[in-house]
Amino acid sequence: MTQIAGDTAAVSLSKPGGGGPGGGLVDAARDRLRRGDLGSIPVAVGLVAIAIVFSALNPHFLSAENLTNLALQMAATGTIALGIVLVLLLGEIDLSAGSVSGLSAVAMTLLYTHAGWNPWLAVAGALVTGGVVGLIHGLMRTYLSMPSFVVTLAGLIGWQGLMLFLLGSEGTINLPFDRGIAQLSDTWMAPWMGWLIVALLAAGHLIATLVTRTLRQRAGLSVTAPAWVAVRSGGLAMVLAIAVVVLNSDRGVPLTLVIFSGLVVVLDLVLRRTVIGRRIYAVGGNAEASRRAGISVTKVRIMVFVGCSVLAATGGILAASRLAAVNQSSGGSDILLNAIAAAVIGGTSLFGGRGRAYAALLGILVIQSITNGMLLLNVDSSVRFMVTGAVLAIAVAIDSLARRGAADGLK
Repeated sequence: MTQIAGDTAAVSLSKPGGGGPGGGLVDAARDRLRRGDLGSIPVAVGLVAIAIVFSALNPHFLSAENLTNLALQMAATGTIALGIVLVLLLGEIDLSAGSVSGLSAVAMTLLYTHAGWNPWLAVAGALVTGGVVGLIHGLMRTYLSMPSFVVTLAGLIGWQGLMLFLLGSEGTINLPFDRGIAQLSDTWMAPWMGWLIVALLAAGHLIATLVTRTLRQRAGLSVTAPAWVAVRSGGLAMVLAIAVVVLNSDRGVPLTLVIFSGLVVVLDLVLRRTVIGRRIYAVGGNAEASRRAGISVTKVRIMVFVGCSVLAATGGILAASRLAAVNQSSGGSDILLNAIAAAVIGGTSLFGGRGRAYAALLGILVIQSITNGMLLLNVDSSVRFMVTGAVLAIAVAIDSLARRGAADGLK
C-alpha cells in the first residue's frame, strides 16, 4: 500500500534465525543493493573524500579550531533542513523556509529588545510565529488545493516583505552580546558533559535497536542482522567519540550543535517510532491509499507544514544568536537552497516516502564541509556554487537510480 518501509528504519534485513553473523551481514548488504537502498553510504564516502582532498590542500581543514567553526556554521541551516526533510517525505516542497526563519528571528528580536520581553518568552514568540505561518501554508495547501510550490513561493515573497516592514528604517537590530539569546552560540559544554552525551546517545541507539529487533522477531517479521547491529552501534559510538575528542581539544562541544543534534534525534524517533511518523511515510508513499486506509491526509499535511515552519523558526533563532543581530538579509542569501540541497544530498527522496531525519545532518555536513574547505583555499564563490550544484545533481541522480532499481526488483 505504501512505502512505509522506505523510511529505512531497518537498515538491513535478514530472515529470523538465518545464518551466522557474518553471513547475515553479507546477505543484508546484498539485499540492500538489490533493492537500490544505498542509505547513507554515498554520503559517508563523499565525506571521507572531502576530508582527504581538503586536508591535503590545506592541513588546517581538519584542525580542531576549524572543525569547531564548522559545527557552528551548520547548526542553523541544518535545523531548517530538518523541516525540509519533513515536507519532502510527503512529496511536497517549502520554498518559504528561509523567509520564515528570518521573519521569526526578527519577531523574536523585536519582542526582546523593543518590547522588553524575557528572552525565552521572545524565543517562544518566534516559534509561535513560525507555527502560525506553517498553519496558513497547510490550510492553503489542503483546503484550497493549491500546489505547495505556489503556496510557499508566495510565502517566500510575502514573509520576506513582512520581515522588511518590521525592520523598518533601522535595517539592522542588534542583540546584547553578553546575555540572553546571543549567548546560545557562545556556550560550550564541559568536557565531561560531552562524554556523557556520547554515552547516552550510543547506549540509547543500541537499546532502541535491540528492543525493535526483539519485537519484530516475536511478531515473526524480518529483523536486523545481529552483526549489523553491532557494526552500526559501534560505528556510531566511535564517530561520536572522535567528534568529542576533537571539539574538546578546542573550546568544547558547542551548545548550538547539541540543540541541532538533539532535534535530529527527536525527529528521527518521532518518524520511526510513533503512529504519526508512520502516517507521514504512508501519505508520502501513496496519499490515496493512505486516505482509503483511514488516515487523515489533510491533518498530516497541515501538521507537517507547521512542523517545517517551526523548525525554520528555530534555525532563524540560532542564526540570529550567532550573528547577535537580525538584518535585511536574515533568512536570505543561499540559506534556503542549502537547506533543500542538504535534505536531498543526505538521502531524502524528492518523490516522497523515503528518507530520515539524519539526512539533514549528513547533507548539511557535506555542504558546509565543501564551503568551508573552499573558503580556506580562497576559491571564488562562483566555483563553490558550481561544485555544490554538481553534488546536488549527483544526489538526485542516485535517488532516481535507487527508485528505478527498487521498481525493477519488484517486477
